[in-house]
Amino acid sequence: MILPGVRDDRFITIRRGGTLTDSDHHLLALWAASCAEHVLHLFESTAPEDSRPRDAIESARAWVRGDVTMMGARASGGHAMGAARALGGAARHAAYAAGQAGVVAHVAAHELGAAAYAIKAVRAAATTVDSDDAGRRECQWQRDQLPAAIRELVLDDQRLRNSICWNVFEI
Repeated sequence: MILPGVRDDRFITIRRGGTLTDSDHHLLALWAASCAEHVLHLFESTAPEDSRPRDAIESARAWVRGDVTMMGARASGGHAMGAARALGGAARHAAYAAGQAGVVAHVAAHELGAAAYAIKAVRAAATTVDSDDAGRRECQWQRDQLPAAIRELVLDDQRLRNSICWNVFEI
């Protein structure tokens, strides 16, 4: 489970009663797509013929551009998660990261799911000895990619939801 029991108004768009602007929602989707794309090779090395995770990442970006509807991006994210289910380890987590990135268009709070699953993918791909260090490096890389406009929002979200995101945001 990566979503809190009570939704955070900061991740609900203004038109739905929250405080999230469309521009910040777009930035969250783009950041999530970057997090997922950074580990996509871990999926593609196992299932090179399956484009569903890559398609979900592209759908997230296409949604930001206005080329795909929210429902289209959400469906693409669901298909990527379907690709994950038959796999294990790093490939599974990388596909889930892509799926989470795709569904940010529908629920902005999935941005943290894309990041958390990407960290899990890197940890799973590393040797047991290097797993924690690899996760910390990935988390720092993700934080370095955060646009200034959403940086504090995401960092606070990481702090608040770290315990339901497998504690991957501790560095």
